Parts: sequence; C-alpha cells; structure tokens
Amino acid sequence: MSKKIYAFEEGKQDMKDILGGKGANLSEMMRLGLPVPNGFTITTEACIEYLEQGEKLTDDLLNELKKYIKGLEDKTGKAFSSKENLLLVSVRSGAKISMPGMMDTILNLGLNDENVESLAQVTSDARFAYDCYRRLLQMFGSVVYNIPMEAFEGYFESYKKENGYQFDADIPAEGLKVIVNKYKEIYVEEAYKQFPQDPITQLTEAIEAVFKSWNNERARIYRDLNEIPHDIGTAVNVQEMVFGNSGDRSGTGVAFTRNPATGEHKLYGEYLLNAQGEDVVAGIRTPKEIETLNEQMPEVYKAFVDVTKKLESHYKDMQDIEFTIENEKLFILQTRTGKRTAKAAMKIAFDMVEEGVVSKEDAVKMVDVKSIDQLLHPAFKPEALAQAELVSSLGLPASPGAATGKIVFSALDAKVQAEAGESVILMRPETSPEDIEGMIASRAIVTTHGGMTSHAAVVARGMGKCCVTGCSDLEINTKEKYVKYDGKTLSEGDVISVDGSTGKVYIGEIETTNAERSDEFETFMGWAEDVAHLKVRMNAETEQDIQAGYAFNATGIGLVRTEHMFFGEERLIEMRRFILASSHEERVSALSNIVKYQTEDFESIFRLSGERPTIIRLLDPPLHEFLPKSAEEVNAVARQIVVDKALLERRISELHEFNPMLGHRGCRLAITYPELYEMQTEAIIGAALKLQDEGIHANAEIMIPLVSTVEEFKILKDIVKKKADTIMHKQNKTIAYKIGTMIETPRACLIAGALAEHSEFFSFGTNDLAQLTYGFSRDDAGKFINEYINRDILAVDPFQTLDVDGIGQLIKMTVENAKQVNPQIKIGVCGELGGDPKSIHFFNTLDIDYVSCSPFRVPGAILATAQSQVE
Repeated sequence: MSKKIYAFEEGKQDMKDILGGKGANLSEMMRLGLPVPNGFTITTEACIEYLEQGEKLTDDLLNELKKYIKGLEDKTGKAFSSKENLLLVSVRSGAKISMPGMMDTILNLGLNDENVESLAQVTSDARFAYDCYRRLLQMFGSVVYNIPMEAFEGYFESYKKENGYQFDADIPAEGLKVIVNKYKEIYVEEAYKQFPQDPITQLTEAIEAVFKSWNNERARIYRDLNEIPHDIGTAVNVQEMVFGNSGDRSGTGVAFTRNPATGEHKLYGEYLLNAQGEDVVAGIRTPKEIETLNEQMPEVYKAFVDVTKKLESHYKDMQDIEFTIENEKLFILQTRTGKRTAKAAMKIAFDMVEEGVVSKEDAVKMVDVKSIDQLLHPAFKPEALAQAELVSSLGLPASPGAATGKIVFSALDAKVQAEAGESVILMRPETSPEDIEGMIASRAIVTTHGGMTSHAAVVARGMGKCCVTGCSDLEINTKEKYVKYDGKTLSEGDVISVDGSTGKVYIGEIETTNAERSDEFETFMGWAEDVAHLKVRMNAETEQDIQAGYAFNATGIGLVRTEHMFFGEERLIEMRRFILASSHEERVSALSNIVKYQTEDFESIFRLSGERPTIIRLLDPPLHEFLPKSAEEVNAVARQIVVDKALLERRISELHEFNPMLGHRGCRLAITYPELYEMQTEAIIGAALKLQDEGIHANAEIMIPLVSTVEEFKILKDIVKKKADTIMHKQNKTIAYKIGTMIETPRACLIAGALAEHSEFFSFGTNDLAQLTYGFSRDDAGKFINEYINRDILAVDPFQTLDVDGIGQLIKMTVENAKQVNPQIKIGVCGELGGDPKSIHFFNTLDIDYVSCSPFRVPGAILATAQSQVE
C-alpha cells in the first residue's frame, strides 16, 4: 500500500505534485519554524484514486486516516471526544496549482450538539462556541449535502433584521442557538437527512466532498481558463482549528508581501477582528488595512512582519499569506505565490533584481505570459474622464484596466448577453465562486462589498480583468435590477465605464487611449530577449501592424499574406479581369496593372523593415474567393468590368470547389497560372531594387505555399528565380534574396530532406498543417472541438495549442531531416501557434530559428521563449 497521508512535518516544498501547493507550503513553513497549526495532508493521488474508483474512500485510506487522527490528537493534546481539550479541524482543498475560491473548505469540523456545550463551558464563551457551530452547519450543509447557501443566509439575514442586529457579532449566544436549531431543520427540509453528530463521519464526508469538488463546474471552468490539467487532482489538508472569532483580541486576515495591484514594495493586506477566514474574502464585512493592526496589537503586527519577510526571502517571490490571531497569538495558515496584475508583476520582477533577491533569469519566470496583454491594452483618456459623470468614487481599485459595457446583475445574464455579442459589466453586492462564468464573460466586475482580497478582486486579477470592489456609495439590487447612486438610478442595460486603476465608475462610454509601457517593462523585455534563444517575428502586412510589431521588438516579418493586398477596389477589378481572361495575353494584361500596386505595397513593407528579414508568401487562396457570390453582386461586377453576366456566372460555376481547403490554391495556382507568381516576383524584386538606390537593403525571403512534392517546388522556384534574374539583368543591379517554402502538408513533412536540398528556408504553417493532419476544417471544428476537449478525446484545441504527440512529431521529424541534409537551412513557425506559450516551449526544444505571430502577441512570445530557455 502506497502512502496516501503525510503529517505536515513529513512534507516539504518540492512535494507539490502529491501534497498540492497548500500542503507543500504548510510543510515547508513548519520546517522553517513558523507558527503553523498542526495537521496532515491527504495526497492528490488519493483524490485521483477516489474519483477513478467510483467515488469511494478505500479501506486502506480510512485505516491510514485513523492513524493520523490519533497522531494529531497526541501532538495537540486535544481529541474529538474530549470535554476539556476539544479538537476541531479545518478541511481545505489544495491542488498543485492554486485555484483560489474554486473548490471547497469547511471550518470548525468536529462540533456537535454535545461538545458545543463543552466548548462553551471550557472557554466561558457560549457565544463563541455557537458561532463556530452555526458556521460549521452552514459550510458543511453547502459543501457536503449541496444545500443552497441561500437557505442558510436567507434565514440568518432575516433573523438579524427582525431582531435589530446590524453585524453578525451583535447576535448573542441565545440568538445563535436559535439559528443553530433552525439550520438543523434546514438539513431535514433541504437534504432529507440529519446533520451527522459523529466527528469522524463529518471528517470522512468532508474529505469526500473536497475530492468531489475537484470536478465541480466552477473548478473545471477555472482550469480551462487557466490551462490547468484536469487529471492532477486536489490534496486535502486537515488542520487543527485556531479561532479568529474568539473575541476582540482575535482576528483573521489576508496579506501580500507587496502590493498585488501596483507592485509597490510595501506590506499590503486586510484583517477583521473577531472573525474567521471566510469572512475576509466573502466581503460581508469591510476589513481594516493591515497597518492598523500595529495600533491594536503591536506585538502581533511585529511578529507578522517578520514572518512576511522570512517567507518572501525563502520563496524569492511576492507571497499571499493567510493568518489567524487567537487571543493575541499569531498563526500562519497558508502562503502561496501571490496573484498580481501585469503591472505589479513587471515591477516586482524588476525590483527584486535591483534588490539582488533574484537573477534576471529568475525574474523572467516571474511574469505570466498571458498577463503581458494587460500592459498593451487601452486606458481611458484623461480629458474624456474629466468630462464623465461619476457613478461611484469610493470603490477600491481591485484589478486595473478600463472597460465599458451594459449593466447586468447575474452571472447567467452576463454569459447569455456576452454570447450574443454584447459588452457587459457584472454588478453585484459581492461575487462568489458560482459567478465564475459570468465573470469570465464580463468586461469588468463591480461590487459594493469586499476589499482588495475579496473573491471578486482575487479572481479578476487572475483573469487580468478590470474590477472595482467595495463601492459603498452604491446600492445594487439584483432582484429588482437597479443601481442607486447619489439619488439617481441605473437599470439593466444602461452603459457604464469602469476604471480598475482608480476604483471609479462612470456613466456612459468613455474614449480610451493606448497603454504606456513603463521603463521597467522595456528593461524587463530586454532581459527576456537576452535570455531567449528563439527569435520572434511578426505576421503583418499593413503599415499599422508592422509599426506595432517593431515597437514590440519583433526581429522581422515571418509572414506577409499577399492575398490581403488584392481586395482593394481597384485591385479587385483587375484580379477579376485576370480570372475571367480567356488567354495568357489577357491574364498578363490584367496582372500588369496589379503589379504597380504590389510594388508599392512591398516598397512600404521593405521601408519599414529595413534590413530585417521579411518573408513574403506568394498568393495562396483559391480564385473563387475573389469572385462575387450573391446575384446582386454578380450584376454589379458584370457592369463594373463590362463582361457578359452569363460568362461571369459560368466562370463562377467552373471555379466552384467542393473542398476549397484541398482545392486549386497555393502553389497549384502558379503551376496552372505561372504569370501570377511572375507578377509578384517582379513586384518584390522591383521594390527591393528601388529601395537599394535609397540605401535601404531589403532582406526579402520569397515563400512558395502549400508544396507537397519536390517537383512543384523546383518548377516554381525556377520560375521565380528566372523572373528575378531578368529584372535584375534589365536594371543591371543585383540584390540578395532567398526562396523557400511553407511546410503545411503532411507530405511536405515526410519529404523534408528532399525539399531541403532545394529550399533556402522552411516556415511551418501550423494552421493548415493541423487541418490536413487531423482532417478537421478550422472553420467548422468549432461545432465539435469543445465536446472533444470536455470528454477528454483531445487534450487541447490543436488550432490554439500544438498537438505535441501528433503534429509536434511531424514538425520534429521535418526539422531533423531537413537539418541533416542542409545544416544551414533557416526554419521558423509562422502559424498563430508561434504566439502560444505552450507551443513555444516545444518549438524551443527543436533546432529552429524563430517563431512568428500577430504583432500584439510579440511581447508575450518573447517572454515565452525566454521562460522556455530558462527552464
């Protein structure tokens, strides 16, 4: 029998795979001598075993559990059955990768009708004892028996209102006894069963519930969103309870060793007196800033500051720490790497290098690639903000960004309206894990309750989503669907703008401006470029996109899609003349007009690129894409180019393809109509020669698409080369250029060695390669791909992340065979997978030179290549 449970003192930091992040860190903190309550961790392997074996705890695990319960009782001097020294425990989930709020927690486990009285007598505080009991009944009922939380909270709030109690802590012991009795009735009404009085039964049912919560809907959605595997399971941490709700010299809180929104090197957090941990993140009461603790309990504050410094120094990263104070004694319940905004991540990484805490290589790993997007998106224009009408000015800037949308009041409405194409803002008194889908769908989140560590704040920051919490000057009514502010009312569907950087909310839509990159950003990205092995190019052909890509330090252009250049009105007319021509002479005549436009296009591109490499893909799409489709369009085109309508309709019919993906496109077009590629070669070489006269030495790389045979490539390479030689001879000039091919068919992968004898470079077109390898149409795969992923038929969407086992092996084989024949051949990736971090990690293991992606993905790709190189 393999070991499935570890006491905290038996574990260590590098055991996250089996102890989960929380369990491993609890063990590590105990090894560091920090004040961690005793406990043990049930492994992730036990969770996987439980789920695979029909959701049943094995006898071996139950026997091991008895042993560790006895050990915990011995270490604490407490017992579940003791009247004098009662043991109560918390039961918390803890996966290898942090999933805040997505799975379940139960506190005060072990209480029952009998020992709650013992606890009241021993502590001389009946109110405290029954407050713990009502919390257990509420959590246990919700988590284990799936009783709606509203059933408990609805009664609790109505009881407070009827009896004139403003805060939870105002309710006396006798009132809490009434609430406890009602809660036990709710069990019978909602779950048709009694609350279990045996502590061991409570514990085993709680463990099962946490294991089951691994597959709850919100957890699966969160894992999908954050690309966390579904098969790693969660550990369960069973820990001796310490009580932050045992009076005004007790409390609970959450703190970060640095500001998670800005990165400022200053302790940042909140706490509540006379409260338990869930009270802080639930946002029910407004917490106090952590510095206030120095006034109320200076010794505890000093001890806590010492702990935070020790943890950050040990883990070498900003930490998110949960703590409890019981009668002025500090306990640390959790530490983990703190989630942060992109701005904060950049500053923290930069500062820690400057402070000598981490190396540049380590700093590169500290910033999430996806978070880079947050630094590149718009913010509100200051002059527009000055004219905007405020809705709320008292909110907290929980997660920066700028967003505009229509108000919605429920997660379901947010999801439905977003799927219908609306931009929405989710407004609620507070959010809960059940709101995850609505939070994902929304442009921003606004709440009236909660602080900077509330559920809404933490989850929004993790998503990189704009969020404002604690808007105490608003009244959000989710039932009647209105928001009251300053004597006015907003309704569902009204448009508001949310500034997550200042915590303010405004009426209407506000004009935005592009984000400004800080000096820290530029320096940090320079470190990433220094560390990275792979170069990063961009896929771009418009002036705006090329300028953006080079502003982000792209090293060249990995893909110019020339088909995008043919859809201008005048060009399209000539392209249609070419398609409708009945002779070679007519086709050449039409192309002679297009070549002027093409030359201008390439002049502009080369001027922006200078000497940086620029790969130009020759015309790729099938000809029918240039022809009209509707009857109205056919009539208009016939008049425009003065052609017989019947001839146009016949030509459209002739060009119709049953499967255009496999049809008359790419290099096949040029085999049929070589004048197409001759025209494009003339434009490319002509533009490069003109710029050479200006002192600009263009680095043109001409790419022939969709090759499947060596003969195709040789024929077309010869056509391109002859045309280029003719133009250079005519002008009595020479320029350097390369001719290569796009690897996007499985057969091209299989004959890579033979192709490499003739090709000067390869560039993988991963979009078509995925389509042709799987036999999936990218345009139609959306009808089934999510079902495949949900049912674990596919691990990833192969159009979003590289299928390493299939397409990845084709690419690896291609690279190895090509390099064996032609060690000097340049190889890159120009499909959008060139901007995907997971795909980049695989590409970095191969002997390739660059990846290429859309301009705004360039910084993320640079960072991903650097992180892969460090790893």
